[in-house]
Amino acid sequence: MNYVSAENLTKSYGLKVLFRDITFNINEGDKIAIVAKNGSGKSTLLKILMGKEIADSGNVVINKDIQVVLFDQEIDFEGDLNVEEFMMTLDSPPILALKNYHHALHTENPDDMEKSLAEMEIHKAWDLENEMRQILSQLKITDLEAKMKTLSGGQIKRVALAKLLLETRAEHRHTLLIMDEPTNHLDVDMVEWLENYLSKAMVTLLLVTHDRYFLDAVCDTIWEMEDKNLYIHNGSYATYLENKMIREDNLNSTIDKANNLYRKELEWMRRQPKARTTKSKSRIDSFYETEKIAKIDTRKQNLELDFEMKRLGKKILELKNISKSFGDKLLIKDFSYQFQRGEKVGIVGKNGAGKSTLLNIIQGFEPYDKGEIETGETIKFGYFSQKGLQYKEDERVIDFIKEIGENFPLANGRTISASQFLRLFLFDDQTQYSPISKLSGGEKRRLHLMYILYQNPNFLIFDEPTNDLDLPTLTVLENFLLNFQGSLIIVSHDRYFMDRIVDHILAFAGDGIIKDFVGNFSEYREKKSQESGKNQPEVRQESIKNEIPAASVSTEKPVASKRKLSFKEQRELEMIDKELPVLEKERDEILEKLNNETDYAKISVYSAELERISGKMEEMEMRWLELQD
Repeated sequence: MNYVSAENLTKSYGLKVLFRDITFNINEGDKIAIVAKNGSGKSTLLKILMGKEIADSGNVVINKDIQVVLFDQEIDFEGDLNVEEFMMTLDSPPILALKNYHHALHTENPDDMEKSLAEMEIHKAWDLENEMRQILSQLKITDLEAKMKTLSGGQIKRVALAKLLLETRAEHRHTLLIMDEPTNHLDVDMVEWLENYLSKAMVTLLLVTHDRYFLDAVCDTIWEMEDKNLYIHNGSYATYLENKMIREDNLNSTIDKANNLYRKELEWMRRQPKARTTKSKSRIDSFYETEKIAKIDTRKQNLELDFEMKRLGKKILELKNISKSFGDKLLIKDFSYQFQRGEKVGIVGKNGAGKSTLLNIIQGFEPYDKGEIETGETIKFGYFSQKGLQYKEDERVIDFIKEIGENFPLANGRTISASQFLRLFLFDDQTQYSPISKLSGGEKRRLHLMYILYQNPNFLIFDEPTNDLDLPTLTVLENFLLNFQGSLIIVSHDRYFMDRIVDHILAFAGDGIIKDFVGNFSEYREKKSQESGKNQPEVRQESIKNEIPAASVSTEKPVASKRKLSFKEQRELEMIDKELPVLEKERDEILEKLNNETDYAKISVYSAELERISGKMEEMEMRWLELQD
């Protein structure tokens, strides 16, 4: 069943064209992700589909039998409603049936009760209330009596998300669910729950997200909005990157051919031919078309710059037995850690665990109850917080950056200009000379990030840097940080971002305990899952033991059923222990090459090698488990 058909849509704001003549279809069961640079028109396209904006030209046809539901960054709510009342403001038939049933329970009118029971049966609303509570619980909203005006911004976003999921569940009409950055303000457990929920749900979905693991798990199609066009890719995020690379290679080849032809035709044009014949006029028209192609700018700025930052001394930053409480809530208990030069540390934990408090203590913004902090004399912090950008209303982007300095220092005395640095972070010349007030929310966040980096700090602290950043900007930021020689602390729920950048995890485990783990985020999660799995059987065994009468419990030690390994098996186990780290190193080297490679032929070779090594590692790990058992 076709939900939406759009043909030759064009939309502009003033002189800026967002997209031109784009055509697409959305069919029942499609799960589509939109990928684009901030300011490319993602949100505008969503608003056109919602009927909140009108295209300059083109046609959009939305099937009259479907409902379009939007989860937006802007949440409208009445502050005096409690959470449950807010959830029940939906006007779908099952919700109305549930409200009528509750009303009948209070009035005790037999006729009202009979009618409401019939409605509950017709709309299959009996399980709806339980499902509402389950969804809210998964999103860590447990107090349904809390007034909406007392909730934090993140909590309001989660309640609104729960309401939207309930609406798609309760509505029997066909529904197109549109979601704009649904994973913002969710911790990892919530993101993984939502990921699992949407991947299994029978919904038609149009999604804007910067979370690449979430995108891959939920969506099977990617729409790429770039250069005013829409490109459609069927498959994973990796497939999209591969297709994009092939398209750019083909474009570069076309531009090279156009340049060769342009040089030849330019000589002819300089002789100022008069368009006296149809043939001459046709050749002149072709020249201008060739010139247009030849002058397409596809240059990519190289981020592998040799930065000249202030040198870190021997002493970086050391925390000794730091403790911090707010009232009765203990956030940090006797935490000690010594940061090293070049170390990239990720901080994880549930919302409210104390992550931002630790960042503030490190920078001296927040006092601690006890302990000691030693900060190196050469440390220059760069702090990217969630507070947003402070600027003058009419100030231009380029002037805002130049307030710090005209140039950014590189090694060997070289520099790049403020304009060149802005270009690295995807601000084209036209945007650089625009007022900051005219930027989109995502563009302002990108400028805030660039403002921090342009100050050339040697110790970066990022608190949720990926929220509201688009995927092209995230890729630029990741490449910048991979080459960053200073120290780095990141608080983020973006699993892909953390996996690519950090090599160390500090995990808030609760009760003020911060655990230290060497490895990336996925390795930490796997380790945590294994520990949870090991503890689980022991708990179940203990509970069973407690149910057995004391007289029947044997005090004899169980006889070990595990047989001893043969000499050959012992040697095999030792060889696996030696070879696995070597293979892991090879795998990491290939992944690093893949992340930085742009040649399609080399990518194919590296991908095949990665698949071979991963397969071999999997076989060895399975054999290792067999021998251990």
